[in-house]
Amino acid sequence: MRTQVNHVMPATAPSLADRAYAFLLDRLVMLDIKPGDPINEDWAGSTLGMGRTPIREALKRLETDRLVVAYPRRGTFATDVNISDLAHISEVRRTLEPTAAAAAATRATDADRARLSQLRDQLDSATPADNAELLRTDLELHRAIYQCVHNPFFEDTLIHYDNLATRIWCVFLPRLQGMAGHVDEHLPLLTAIVAGDAKTAAALTLDHVTGFEAAIRALI
Repeated sequence: MRTQVNHVMPATAPSLADRAYAFLLDRLVMLDIKPGDPINEDWAGSTLGMGRTPIREALKRLETDRLVVAYPRRGTFATDVNISDLAHISEVRRTLEPTAAAAAATRATDADRARLSQLRDQLDSATPADNAELLRTDLELHRAIYQCVHNPFFEDTLIHYDNLATRIWCVFLPRLQGMAGHVDEHLPLLTAIVAGDAKTAAALTLDHVTGFEAAIRALI
């Protein structure tokens, strides 16, 4: 009787373009590269130790994400943050995010639940940081939940709209109150997903997304 050997394929390392994309994405979402700023390809390439080709590949992806815009003979620039887009972004998120949370609660693997439990414990014991660091934590938690959906198309869509929402957050970051409380809303949400409680996870997510919109509208 022959013994079947299962060969595990090694994880593929990120390409240069993937690294450039992640590097620029973080800075665009957190407004470290401010709306309207030009994207300096030489600076990005020098910082990352790579040539222009992967930088330009990354910029094409970011243009599809509506985070940069390219103008012939002028260059590529970070897109503006339009507060008027808030209603449209929120409408999409109110529809998709609860569905994603419910799916995560039913589809999460044992490894996923262990990871979410770890993140919950870290959040529960964390000392409140500044608003920018809290917002990065918010991004990390959302992405961890999206991964539990196990649908790459859904995950990409969720990340796209969460990125756009986060840019709006960043515009108002210096004036936002109660940011720690907003991030702490993930504690019962993570508990519900780990427990497989889809109904509670969906309801908590809807409250979370609705609260984001209300907090921003209170400052407009």
